[in-house]
Amino acid sequence: MTGTRARRTVVSLAVSAALACGSGCTAGEPPADTPATSTPPRPTAPSSRPPALAGPSADALRAVERATGRAGSARVESTTVMGRELSLEAAGALGWRDDGLTGTLTITYTGGTTAETMRRLGTTAMEARYLPDAYYARMGDEFADRVGGRHWIKYVYEDLEDLGGGAGAGFADQMRNTTPNQAVKLLLTAGDVRKVGEETTRGRRTTHWSGTVAGETGQTVDIWVDDRDLLVKKVERGRTKTGQLTQTAYYSDYGVPVSAQRPPAADTADFKELLRSQAG
Repeated sequence: MTGTRARRTVVSLAVSAALACGSGCTAGEPPADTPATSTPPRPTAPSSRPPALAGPSADALRAVERATGRAGSARVESTTVMGRELSLEAAGALGWRDDGLTGTLTITYTGGTTAETMRRLGTTAMEARYLPDAYYARMGDEFADRVGGRHWIKYVYEDLEDLGGGAGAGFADQMRNTTPNQAVKLLLTAGDVRKVGEETTRGRRTTHWSGTVAGETGQTVDIWVDDRDLLVKKVERGRTKTGQLTQTAYYSDYGVPVSAQRPPAADTADFKELLRSQAG
């Protein structure tokens, strides 16, 4: 592979891997025609949703939404499988306020075709920092050497929304949907929510709720809630073109202090610059 071609391959992977992490870490609403580049799923049109939930179940879930929203932050552990393409693990802490998402996660690529390619390029894990206006991904040393020596890649949400072909459409929304209160909002749109029963989850007594939130894709959301109306666990499932998308997330330490610092500018490349170099 020539130097130019290798560089273009690395840049393409840098963008697609970050977008895959975005959709995988949020699990969003995977449409049936999600492309192989793992771009974040677009929100389903309201007309395709079942009627919104009402009655005692809705009241109980709205109490959960309020409690998780007020908590403002939590530690998160998640695993995501995106068909044959990618599986990953994420761990860290996230905060959600009116001005947007903040926090830091460590993302480890554990399997799939994208993960194998990233491994050959010297990257098996990355640090992801979320700020209200942008998302930063830290790649490994070998990867950095191939893209000008800078380790961090900056993805401004607005720039991702403008990606050609709609590749980044809905990315900022998917980032916001990472938080547990957004998972409850998603479940509230289902018309078939049911209380599954009482279960023990990570040693805590929880109530299990389940519902279908996107008819065509068959996306389901399950949540486990403790006696303080806080999410302990969330599972989202749906279909994509590359196979089944499944994410399991655990939440703990609600209210934990969360911060995310912008990486040094001298060690940061803007993804738009990388795309321009790819086209050159």
